[in-house]
Order: sequence, then C-alpha cells, then structure tokens
Amino acid sequence: MNTTAGYRSIFAPGLLAGQTIVVTGGGSGIGRCTAHELAHLGAHVVLVGRNPDKLRSTVDEITADGGSASAQACDIRQEDAVRALVAEVLARCGRVHGLVNNAGGQFISPLSRISARGWQAVIDTNLTGGFLVARECFTQCMAGQGGAIVNIVADMWGSMPGMGHSGAARAGMVSFTETAALEWAQAGVRVNAVAPGYIASSGMDHYPPEAADMLRQMRQTVPLGRFGTEAETSAAIVFLLSPAASFISGTVLRVDGARPQVRLGWGEISAPAAVQQRDAVRPFDGFHRASVPRVFQT
Repeated sequence: MNTTAGYRSIFAPGLLAGQTIVVTGGGSGIGRCTAHELAHLGAHVVLVGRNPDKLRSTVDEITADGGSASAQACDIRQEDAVRALVAEVLARCGRVHGLVNNAGGQFISPLSRISARGWQAVIDTNLTGGFLVARECFTQCMAGQGGAIVNIVADMWGSMPGMGHSGAARAGMVSFTETAALEWAQAGVRVNAVAPGYIASSGMDHYPPEAADMLRQMRQTVPLGRFGTEAETSAAIVFLLSPAASFISGTVLRVDGARPQVRLGWGEISAPAAVQQRDAVRPFDGFHRASVPRVFQT
C-alpha cells in the first residue's frame, strides 16, 4: 500500500472544488475510496455511517492527504435521524451538491432460510435508507438548487441467488433511480446509479470463512478475467457527478467486466493473463491507500 503519492485520479484537479458531497457508507470499501477521490478533486466530503470510528479513520486519512472531510454518524434506516442529518450538513456546509448513496449490507443465505427480520434489515439498509437520504437531500436542498445523486446498486441482472434479499433491494433502487430522475428533473437534479460487479473491496473481509473458496473462484466467471478495483468503481461515480454527465440521468452504469452477459455454452470465459495487460482492460489502481482483501492474501 503506497500512501505517499496521493490519489491518482484520471479527472482534472479541482474538478469538484467548492462542492459539498455526502457519501453514505464512507468508512470502508468503495465508499472510502470514493470519498478519497472526491476530496482529492476539491470537494468537501461528508462521510455518513453507523460506525463513528471507521468514519473518523477515513476523515483522518483524507485530511492527512490534504483534503477536506467531516463525519456524521447516522443510521440511515431511521427517518428522523436522516432528516436531522441533512439539516445538520446544510447548517454547517450551506448546500449539498452531490450525494453518493453507497451504504449497504447483506449476508449469504438461500431464500428458504431468510427470516422476516433478516429480509427487512437488508431491504431497510439497501433500499429504504437510500431513498430516505435522497429524499431529504432533495426536499431540503436540491429542489431549489439542483444537484446530482448516484445510487450504488449491484450486479443483480439475472437475480442474486444466495442473496435474494439484496437482489430485490437493488432492483428496487434501480426503479427508484429511474423514477426520481423523471420526477426531479425539473429541479435540475440528475439521478443515476452505478452497479459494481465483482470488486476486490474490503467488504469481502466481512464474509464468513466458508465463502473464501467461492470468492477466489468468482473471477473465472468474468469475461475480462479479473476482479475490478475500488478505484474503477469510484471513477464511474465521479463521472456521473461531474459536468461531463450533465445530460445523463436515469441510467445505470455497470462496472462489471461484462459479467451479466455470461451464458452457458459460450466457451472460454476468463480472459488469459496476456489480455489483462492490454491498455483498454488493464486494472486501474488509482487509490493510493487500497489494500488487497484478506481472502486474496493467502
């Protein structure tokens, strides 16, 4: 892990200068990486999550790198808490220019073993919570001043066997994205989604040990033959927040190496190592503080 060079964003320095961008789930994984890139590009990043220690650690990293960030602990599943969160951000920062609805969580289980409580917990985190944060950012600020929202979903095309609760929630978030893009367009608000596929992220460290073999084999089902990086996902998010995407709304940008196109009978799926070194598909590792998930270190 190289922490001396700073974030190596492909976007122009100062691209987001003067903006305040809220990132939920900003204490780890894709959210942490995205927060670093946004701050590197000049934004003040407000990190939101349930674990104050993880949020503070990321804030400390960003400030050590010369960026601007603050943290706000909040359970996005609680309506009153979300309403108070956005009000507090506006009181301190004056405006919310962008929102990255990244917070999420799920667990591996067949549908037959998911309890009503477990189902509801995943729906509340991955769908209802994102709706609440987006709605409050819109009603309290963006309805009068415009803005951009990026919802993080998942590769749930063809469903998500083994995590059906998450698949249902993510599909719901795609529908919400499309509806909000229409309803909020006249206010100058763009709403899009990014769907990460198999991304080598710290979130993998939270899966049970028995999932390790499955995680290591997953790259074999990706046509580009590898996992994506957190930085590749962050770059897609930044693009949708940027002026370059000013005529893009209501869409889902997949970051998945063509994984949903895999069909039985196609033949060779995983790309050979030589292909992965070609310029157009070589892994982009712009995040200077990224680390390899533990499951791939053995």
